[in-house]
Amino acid sequence: MSEIVLTEDCMRLISQFERLTGAGSRDCVIDDRNNRLIFVVNPGEMGLAIGKKGASIKKAMEVMGKKIEVVEYSPSPEQFLKNCFLPAQVVAVGFETEDEGRIAHIEVRQEDRGIAIGKEGKNIFKAKKLAFRQHNISDVTLVTEEEA
Repeated sequence: MSEIVLTEDCMRLISQFERLTGAGSRDCVIDDRNNRLIFVVNPGEMGLAIGKKGASIKKAMEVMGKKIEVVEYSPSPEQFLKNCFLPAQVVAVGFETEDEGRIAHIEVRQEDRGIAIGKEGKNIFKAKKLAFRQHNISDVTLVTEEEA
């Protein structure tokens, strides 16, 4: 398992996020390229993080001044990757071990491919970054049902 090193900024942001939403967070990624913060919340705390009609997350975005995305942690790499790609529907998750490490192959429905990739690749970037930090997965590739 790769050791997650939280910078002082990340620890401050996690503390602020937890205060604002009431949801516990185990990781934070500052994504300057897409001007957003990505929080990995504890299992079962997604509802707290978002709040009724999105109130908690909206308040956190206003206070923190950035777009915020949350992914629910799972000790299962498969489930965690499925959570990373929501709302895209993941059909299957496969793993293979190469010289450069463990690679996850994510199969999504053809109609969800655009959602899974995200504007300018931001969703696949998020999945790769979090998969490495949380489950030591060195790469994440997308395949559609036709390619599988």
